Amino acid sequence: MLNTVRFTNNCIDENGCVLLLGGFDGLHVGHKKLVACAKEYGLPIGVMSIIGGKDGESLFTQTERERIFQNAGADFAFFLPFANICDLSAENFATLLVQKYAPKAFVCGDDFRFGKGAMGTPILLKRATHVPVEVQPLVEMYGEKVSARAIKKWLASGETELASERLGREFFLIGKVEKDRQIGRTIGFPTANIRYPQGKFPLKTGVYESYVVVDGKAYKGITNYGARPTFENAQVWTETYLDGFDGDLYGKELTVYFRRYLRDIRKFENGAALKKQLQEDIRRVREND
Repeated sequence: MLNTVRFTNNCIDENGCVLLLGGFDGLHVGHKKLVACAKEYGLPIGVMSIIGGKDGESLFTQTERERIFQNAGADFAFFLPFANICDLSAENFATLLVQKYAPKAFVCGDDFRFGKGAMGTPILLKRATHVPVEVQPLVEMYGEKVSARAIKKWLASGETELASERLGREFFLIGKVEKDRQIGRTIGFPTANIRYPQGKFPLKTGVYESYVVVDGKAYKGITNYGARPTFENAQVWTETYLDGFDGDLYGKELTVYFRRYLRDIRKFENGAALKKQLQEDIRRVREND
C-alpha cells in the first residue's frame, strides 16, 4: 500500500528509504529503470513528485500518480508543491530532502538538476548530504530522450500510440461519471461523461479508441475528448461509450485509457448521421481496423 506523504509531513519509516529524484509526473520507461535500480537496495522506495511545476499542465493528477507509483512497487510518494521549493538554493533543497525523508540512498537520472536556477547536480547532492547517489543513464527512443515534454508533444498531435510507447502504458485519466443531457442515449450510444481534470495536459481534441476499467472490469470503447458541436454544446467533456456495458454508471469511478486517435470531431447534420458514424467507429474498434 502506497503511503502518501504531504510536504508538511516527514517520512514515517524509521528505516529510511531509497529516494527516487525527479519531477515524476507519473512514470515513463526511463523512470522505470530508476525503480528497478532502487529495488536492488531492499529498502522502502520513495518517489519525489513535483506538483504544479513550471512546465504547465501535468500529464497525470495526484490521484493518478498515486496509482501509478503503487503499481510500480513504491512504498512512499513525496509530493512537493513547486511553489514551496522553487526559490530554495541547491544546498538548502538537499538539506530538506535529508531532514524530511531520511534517505539511505538517492537514485536519479544523469540529467537531474535541482534548486533555484537548476544549479544542483548529483555530485553536489552527494557532497552536501553524504548520502550515496546512484545515477542512471538517460533512456532514448529513436534518437529522442524519453521525457514528459516529449510525451506531451506526441499527445498534443494525437500520436497517442507513440506517447504510450514512451510511457510504457496508455495515457489515461481517472474520474467520476456525471449526469449530463443524456443525448447519446437517444441515438443508442449512451456515454459516460467525465469532466477532464483541471490542470491535466490536454491531448488533441478528437475521437479515440479507448478501453475503460470500471468495478475491476475492462471494456472496449470510443471516447470523444472535446466539445460536442452536433448538439451546440461547447463545454469540453470526456464522453465514452463502453461497448457491451449495460447498467448505471452515474457516480462511479472510471479509468479511461486512450489507445489511438480515430478521427477529428465534426458537426453532423443530425443525430441519425452521428449514429451512423459512431457505428463505424465502434466497428473499427472491434475489428482493430
